[in-house]
Amino acid sequence: VEIIEQLADTGLVYQVDDPEYPDWYFKTTEVDGFGSISRFTEDEMVASSRENGGDPDRPGKSHPLDPLLWRFARDEEPSWESSLGAGRPGWHIECVAMSLKHLGPEFDIQGGGRDLVFPHHEMCAAEAFALTGRPFARTYVHSGLVALDGEKMSKSKGNLELVSRLRKQGADPMAIRLALLDNHYRADWEWTPEKLTAAEQRLEQWRGMLNNPAALPAATTIAAMRTALRTDLDAPAALAAVDAWVAASMAIDADDAAAVGEMADAIDALLGIKL
Repeated sequence: VEIIEQLADTGLVYQVDDPEYPDWYFKTTEVDGFGSISRFTEDEMVASSRENGGDPDRPGKSHPLDPLLWRFARDEEPSWESSLGAGRPGWHIECVAMSLKHLGPEFDIQGGGRDLVFPHHEMCAAEAFALTGRPFARTYVHSGLVALDGEKMSKSKGNLELVSRLRKQGADPMAIRLALLDNHYRADWEWTPEKLTAAEQRLEQWRGMLNNPAALPAATTIAAMRTALRTDLDAPAALAAVDAWVAASMAIDADDAAAVGEMADAIDALLGIKL
């Protein structure tokens, strides 16, 4: 409530012309830099807002992209008494208030699924900038969406595959981690039992190298792993570098006695996989 009242002082807050529910809204499009995170066109913004929890079609708004700040109480919805009227805060301003309280006016990284780019992260950034005059986050990282049985995993729908469940079924946690790392963080992908099976087979091959007294020198492969991870966290490329080293070391009589230990340490340190 205090944050919304501070925003009101900027002249960017208004109430819709609705006698029953005169909800409070924010003139996001009038904030400098709005749109710089998503880089969407206005038409793309409207479509994404409509798809991801916004209300661009509500009558009485100054602009279709203006986000809700305070929703007046409706029957059978949670609400609180406040100086703005009985109601509850909008999604974006909630996160702004929490972030400003616990992280300060500017922080390093904001991350989430790609479906949060717009409207959520864009709206949060605009509201926070209007309050502080500073960028909300210095860097944004957005991951792809993970599906199960052809549909995006969602807590609300309950269509989840849980690590705890896989562990109870006997899955090696290192194999689970390998299955996850085999997908670039920005790519959409689908979890299947076959992915876990493939990861278990890969882990078995990698662990098989521990029985070898020697292997190909590790330095070039470790450098390739580091390069891959420095290049937009390209974990699949790092895994492929290890695969190539394992295959090559098993195909010839290698003579570097220290390489196996060096690679085991690097795989643990860089990928979090304990052989």
